[in-house]
Amino acid sequence: MTRSNLWMLLFIVLSFITALCLAPLLKKILTKRKAEQTVLGYVKQHENKTGTPTMGGWIFVIPAVVFPLIFYSTFSLVSSMATLSYAVVGFLDDFIKIRYKRNLGLKPYQKIIGQVGAAIILGFFCFNNDFIGSSIKLPFTFAEFDMGWFIVPFVALIYIAVTNGVNLTDGLDGLAGYVSIAYFMAFTVILCGYYADALNGGDVDYAKELFGLCITSASFLGGLLAYVCYNSYPSSIMMGDTGSLALGAGAATVAVFSRQPFLIVFAGIMFVVSCISVILQVFIFKIKKKRIFLMAPLHHHFELKGFKESKITACYFSISVIGGILAIIAARLL
Repeated sequence: MTRSNLWMLLFIVLSFITALCLAPLLKKILTKRKAEQTVLGYVKQHENKTGTPTMGGWIFVIPAVVFPLIFYSTFSLVSSMATLSYAVVGFLDDFIKIRYKRNLGLKPYQKIIGQVGAAIILGFFCFNNDFIGSSIKLPFTFAEFDMGWFIVPFVALIYIAVTNGVNLTDGLDGLAGYVSIAYFMAFTVILCGYYADALNGGDVDYAKELFGLCITSASFLGGLLAYVCYNSYPSSIMMGDTGSLALGAGAATVAVFSRQPFLIVFAGIMFVVSCISVILQVFIFKIKKKRIFLMAPLHHHFELKGFKESKITACYFSISVIGGILAIIAARLL
């Protein structure tokens, strides 16, 4: 095992310990401040979750923001700022929900302005960065595709899609957490491989940047492993939009900065499924006035079909692990 791999394992452990120590303290503060979840009225099966402390996403957000900065690089700095900026948008949304005791926080246009603004800035960063630029890698091949200036809106679209995909998946206890664990496990392996390639090829500057990105992925992984200890069914704390938007930003960052955005389709397959199920539900209903699912996103459909939350979460996690393995194969096969 190489030294870099040992560093990644160390950061997973450090993030896990940090998050595990933060969790009870944060839970105590949130409970005292009555930062409680208000469940949507039409999700009757989750009425008993009202009153559960929310904004628990800080449990894994803090390690994911802080630890990448230890070994400073441009990638680590920007990845931390991307995670933090989306966490702040989510925090504002959660704060309004808590303040006014409702499930609707920021108005849709306010929320999207924050997301799009950060996404566009990140798109320009990618375009102007020598190690990212305008080309992306194509899975299962050595080929690259140069998108030119279109890389800016493309990157912005990825950030918006992934953050909303994670947000939609965060509907059952432990669901978004476990799916994200599988995602970051895959990208930690992939990024460690890219780091070793750059180092062996003598590209020390690029290797340094990739090392920072590796730490970002490893820090998310460690933090999430601690978080699900509290968020697994029955959940004693919820991540809120603070966590789901930050998680989506981190997931998009490790894929985009490694120039492997299409791997999201594999490693984040259940995020994709959540988005598609909502899009199909809305589209078909507008055309035929019929619902193809009992409720969207898809995990709520399975709930209403009688499946237990823990069973749905286990299946989503298993599929995500397989998707992560396919992502590793797609990135490293050739």
